[in-house]
Amino acid sequence: MERNFRLDADYAKEMDRGDKLKSFKERFYLGEGELYFDGNSLGPFSKDAEEAVYNMLDVWKREKILMWNIEDGRYFKYPQYLGSLFTSLVNADANEMTVTNSTTINIHQALATFYKPTTARYKILVDDLNFPTDIHAAVSQVKLKGFTPDDAIKVVKSRDGRIIEEDDIIEALTEDVAVALLPSLLYRSAQLLDMEKVTKAAHEKGIIIGWDLCHSIGSVPHNFKNIDPDFAVWCTYKHLACGPGSNAVLYINKRHFGTEPGLAGWHGNKKETQFLLKHEHDPEKDVDAWLTGTPNMLSMAPIEGMLKLFNEAGIENIRNKSLALTDYLIFLIEGKLEKYGFANGTPVEHSRRGGHVALEHEEAYRICLALKEKKVIPDFREPNVIRLAPVALYCSFEDIYKLVDILEDIAITKAYEKFSQARALVV
Repeated sequence: MERNFRLDADYAKEMDRGDKLKSFKERFYLGEGELYFDGNSLGPFSKDAEEAVYNMLDVWKREKILMWNIEDGRYFKYPQYLGSLFTSLVNADANEMTVTNSTTINIHQALATFYKPTTARYKILVDDLNFPTDIHAAVSQVKLKGFTPDDAIKVVKSRDGRIIEEDDIIEALTEDVAVALLPSLLYRSAQLLDMEKVTKAAHEKGIIIGWDLCHSIGSVPHNFKNIDPDFAVWCTYKHLACGPGSNAVLYINKRHFGTEPGLAGWHGNKKETQFLLKHEHDPEKDVDAWLTGTPNMLSMAPIEGMLKLFNEAGIENIRNKSLALTDYLIFLIEGKLEKYGFANGTPVEHSRRGGHVALEHEEAYRICLALKEKKVIPDFREPNVIRLAPVALYCSFEDIYKLVDILEDIAITKAYEKFSQARALVV
């Protein structure tokens, strides 16, 4: 970090006065006096999402079954229309992205499509710090193909439990690997992987590679024209704040158009022949070939509202402010909290850091409970990580200053000691 930060409260106010994105905070429903730092897990409700949901309800109420035909089939073609709104966030062609299912189901769809094991090339490459659902899906797919996970799942190990070295991934891309499935951003440490470097290495070795963008989409811009992945998946309820259970996105590189989808369904059929209701599948010629069943319109509606908001704000502006906020948080951790046993577990280099900070402490779980009592909403991840996401659209520099002030008070008074170590059902 090369910013000239200060430890005093006035500095945070000065930074906020120059914030070109500060007006967006007014468009989110945030509790009175609440400091929300968990937008990397579930983004808060916004007026833009609310308007989009009410509009969809009105269309359903007014049109009923006729909704599929109005506005030149806008809602019948809604998945790819929403997919097209992501072009500015990932720099991909509009017809390479569609909104459908959940992240996990989309991983299953991609692996069912691209995982074609042979006796020589049959392994799926993953890493040991990825989110569990990715691993569960990979294990499930190798079992379906008759392989043993202990043999067919190849795991890249972290050297320190925090980050994954790209060189270790590349070394593991051996001739027996059929598909690599990796995260763009590690959910604990917020390490941002060099996707372009790893993807290029995979392709040089004839390996299909897909990326899970769940923890980076909406806070980090991606350039798929340069990265050139074979497939990608991401959710929409974290930084994108489209609501709990909002539909995910599936990206398929256009060079794979015409490949038979691993999981076929009638909404993957060409629109022109779909209602002929033939038993023979006639797939679309673009990413919509990978659609399956009827779209969940009420879960998709907030995506339209939020993507318009994101495109209005500009992903580069969001990224610039996000880096400034996390720089500031790391500065305050080092300047005010390290003496109480706190440590930063996130890379400091901008090229290797996403939109949250992993604050480590041996009492992380109970400190999270103490923070929530003071209307500060963090996130906990085993074994010792307090995840703090100062999301650019609704978090300020003053919010961060107040957060660190509260953390310091909790540490000094040991306010966390009154809480149990017993884990809640959802942590």
